[in-house]
Amino acid sequence: MRFTLGIALSPLDQLTELARTAEECGFASIALPDSLFYSEHVSASYPYTPDGSRFWNADTPWPDPMVAAAAMGAVTSRIRFYTQVLKLDPRNPLLLARQIGSVAVMTGNRFGLGVGLGWSPEESHWCGTGFRDRGARADEAIDIIRRVLAGGMVSFHGKHFSFEKLQMSPAPTAPVPFYIGGHTEPALKRAARIGDGWSSAMMRFDDLRETITHLTELRAAHGRSETPFEIQAVCIDRPGLDGFRQQAEIGVTDAIVVPWRRFDASLQEKRDALHRFADKFITPLSGTP
Repeated sequence: MRFTLGIALSPLDQLTELARTAEECGFASIALPDSLFYSEHVSASYPYTPDGSRFWNADTPWPDPMVAAAAMGAVTSRIRFYTQVLKLDPRNPLLLARQIGSVAVMTGNRFGLGVGLGWSPEESHWCGTGFRDRGARADEAIDIIRRVLAGGMVSFHGKHFSFEKLQMSPAPTAPVPFYIGGHTEPALKRAARIGDGWSSAMMRFDDLRETITHLTELRAAHGRSETPFEIQAVCIDRPGLDGFRQQAEIGVTDAIVVPWRRFDASLQEKRDALHRFADKFITPLSGTP
């Protein structure tokens, strides 16, 4: 099992030092959160809290994940970065492909793209896109980004996006993995059909196990059982060594963790927490598949 450090809600001036320390401690990846802006009022409920409320406020720091990955990549050499997850619908796929390609090249192929459709209609509408058709738009956007990142001249003519031949250079020298986020049936089907992995929000172990089993069935239906597939999970009720071993047994490849108890902890407190976590979990579980 690999471990991913979640850095959500951390002040921006802590990020590079957290990346250095996480790499030093043996973390495999850093998960990059995404929120475009905080709208005073939202017309939809946040899907990952019991009451539908947001657990952050207007002053909560949200760095652009591409900028954060580039900054942290510049001070590290091994650790990977992936968005967990980037809201795809409000973004133009060509502009996003330019950013992804740049980050992938500049970090030496250490970047993965986790994507979701987004839950806030305001983020889509105020960025000039639709919301009801975001699933179909996402399918086209993923296709476009993959084609562009593969290099060479690319054209595309779909229902939602269309352009003539173009090329972005330099292209990454290795494919950028795409991880699909979301717990809904359409999201799971999309992950099984076209994803290199699936990324969860906060889930209980039993729900996580059921979802992974369902993903396995969906992937088999698409003839993708033998294709490498990552499961990035935030499991909220299986702590400790035994808990991580149980997660690995059900197919979790990357456990996303936040080793400190307070989001307002100082940088030194967070660095100390990373070292304690490494000693307690990463080293003992280093041989776990």
